[in-house]
Amino acid sequence: MPAEPTVFDVRNFVLALIRGGKLGPDNRLPTERELCVASGAGRRLVRRALASLEAEGLIWRRQGKGTFAGQPVEPIGALAAEVNRLSKPIEVMEARLCIEPTLASLCAQRARPEEVMRMRAIAQRQLEAGDDEMIEVWDSALHRLIAKSARNQPLLTAFAMLDEIRANADWNSVRARARSEVSLHETRKQHLSIIDAIEAGNPENAGAAMRTHLMTRFRAMSNEVSRRAETADDEEDTATEPEHARRSVHG
Repeated sequence: MPAEPTVFDVRNFVLALIRGGKLGPDNRLPTERELCVASGAGRRLVRRALASLEAEGLIWRRQGKGTFAGQPVEPIGALAAEVNRLSKPIEVMEARLCIEPTLASLCAQRARPEEVMRMRAIAQRQLEAGDDEMIEVWDSALHRLIAKSARNQPLLTAFAMLDEIRANADWNSVRARARSEVSLHETRKQHLSIIDAIEAGNPENAGAAMRTHLMTRFRAMSNEVSRRAETADDEEDTATEPEHARRSVHG
């Protein structure tokens, strides 16, 4: 039986429609019901995906008229899939540490007031999210908005590839296991520090705050990866112990 679609699957489905130019008049998206049928997802997932895209400014809604595409998206799906096949979540974090502090610094120089307001709203949505999947959706949305507000196309393309990779199941599993109520509130404080520095127009503080945030998550993920590896080794030892015992008896 095929796996149930996730909110990331629905997001990618909508983004593929936008990239492919398969929209109606004035870049109008299909209705929620049509998106449910086409994507195989329920109304709740479709609404969640649309809410995150709207918060980033990628789509917008007009009462009684429908939902419309608002900005172009990065066409990096095939490359991201290939890099994802060859990469581990920790490697993705290492790459993010190289790119995102610079993006945050540039964002502090170039972000518009309405973008900063949107960042704060998204950060609040992440804190209020009720499950791991939506925590990831809103976290990703905030980092994407910061990257876009930096207004550097080559860096944005590199970031977009990494961001698409982080939507995969392995990434989300590691991050969810490394997360706690305490770490979620720490993330909230770190996000606000980044946004405060961006709003103040302080590129040095914005870059440093982003690096601190990513290093915190990098350490948590590294610890979780190590713990999982130790657990797997213990399970393998347990599974092979009877065989060793038999060899001892009959050898």
